[in-house]
Amino acid sequence: MHQDEITRIRNFGRSVAVEVGALEDSFLNRGRPLGAARVLNAIGLGYENLSELRAFLRLDTGLLSRLLRGLEAEGLIETKPNPNDRRSRIASLTANGKEEFDIYEKLSDERAATILARHKHARRLLDAMDIVTVALSREDIAFEEADYASGIATKCLSAFAAELSKRLKLEFDLKKSGDPELSQMKPPHGTFVVARLGDMPVGCVGVKGTGVHFAEVKRMWIAPAARGLGLARRMMTTAEDAARALGIDTLRLDTNSALFEAVSLYRNMGWTEIERFNNDPYPDLFFEKQL
Repeated sequence: MHQDEITRIRNFGRSVAVEVGALEDSFLNRGRPLGAARVLNAIGLGYENLSELRAFLRLDTGLLSRLLRGLEAEGLIETKPNPNDRRSRIASLTANGKEEFDIYEKLSDERAATILARHKHARRLLDAMDIVTVALSREDIAFEEADYASGIATKCLSAFAAELSKRLKLEFDLKKSGDPELSQMKPPHGTFVVARLGDMPVGCVGVKGTGVHFAEVKRMWIAPAARGLGLARRMMTTAEDAARALGIDTLRLDTNSALFEAVSLYRNMGWTEIERFNNDPYPDLFFEKQL
């Protein structure tokens, strides 16, 4: 790595530290530094188990204990033994803590809006921020089953359709693309898996059960900000593993040759090109894999 690249990263770090208030003794003028505010925020977001809270914020035990004691002394949180596991403890907001959490949320939203308003091309700024967020937190990406009609699935599918419309230079309609029934995308017939970083969806893939000896891989998508990290291969491996667990021995998928990255991935992962097996108007390539 060249020195100018190192310098650019360090300059970025300095700018962010100043902009987010990391150097302020009173973050957002609420009387406590950023560290204590972040702990309060994380508890308000649902990270109540202290071990999960420590892992989420990447804090050592000693520092987290000091920050928790300070928030307790202010009457903003309380800690107690976990009723489901007496070996661990949980933290929760008091009424005053909930009020302070809401104030922080409002002030933080206002600061974010101010940053966006400074930039002529806000979308470019947001896209760049997403890339940085994923690059710094890639180890925190979680894979989980989701209902095909859930909010996070809808976000993925909307982004999937928008990207295909752009790449294929047409209006991509999910309903015309073999849109699965909800029952086909959940056990025992199939599944739908979302990769997310916090509340940011960064990928998805579905296994559409057909009721016969094979199933289809559908809606494989990776967010632009998460590309180049090997996530697509992980998503496909997740789909194949899920299919095996459901007792499926053959998977099929369709794609378009314009999506050359996906085509290359499928071939590298041992998928074999076959004849057309549906009347979907969008694909021109068809693949199969024996599990």
